[in-house]
Amino acid sequence: MFDFIKISRPRRMRVVCNGHPALRMKSLPVMAITDEIRELAQRMIVTMKENEIPGVGLAAPQVGVNKRMIVIDTRPVGRKEKRAEKQKQLSPGEMMLNPLMPLALVNPEILSSSAETETCGEGCLSLPGVEGEVTRPAKVLLRAKLLDGKEVMLECGGLLARCLQHEIDHLDGVLFYDRIPKEQQEAANDVMAELAAQEAMLAATQQKI
Repeated sequence: MFDFIKISRPRRMRVVCNGHPALRMKSLPVMAITDEIRELAQRMIVTMKENEIPGVGLAAPQVGVNKRMIVIDTRPVGRKEKRAEKQKQLSPGEMMLNPLMPLALVNPEILSSSAETETCGEGCLSLPGVEGEVTRPAKVLLRAKLLDGKEVMLECGGLLARCLQHEIDHLDGVLFYDRIPKEQQEAANDVMAELAAQEAMLAATQQKI
């Protein structure tokens, strides 16, 4: 009989929420793209996609790892969205990266931003129940490495640009909550406090184990 090799599927990770220290730390650069980093990227992609509301981006600090890596998938999902994408002019970043998604970006950085801004509602897998309007540059110049070591430098627009800014903020310990208007912050404070209390309870439980 033949012995079949079972390929294990990447395991989902816990998304940490407000109050976890990893979310407020500045993450360290990835010094080498190792098998460990590739495995982390695959697990992050599974974690990003397998939620009640699948995310379009996830940063390593959101799974408790302070490494400068993010995963993204900002491709349009419905017929209406796909039709709209065909009708608009995509940025170079969207044209190159969309066919590769979901993908990981290692040591991503924004080299420059457009003067033009856009305001849009945002949410976050680490802040469930919190929403708010965030104003960000409409286009950014991204530099990052792919998992194969290839470096890319691309102008990115649309949802991709917003997602990149949101996730790179995470790498610097910044939450979208920090960027929403004060009145929206105040409306979200009870939820933020509840999330922090839950994280504190989990930390206390793990210390006892």
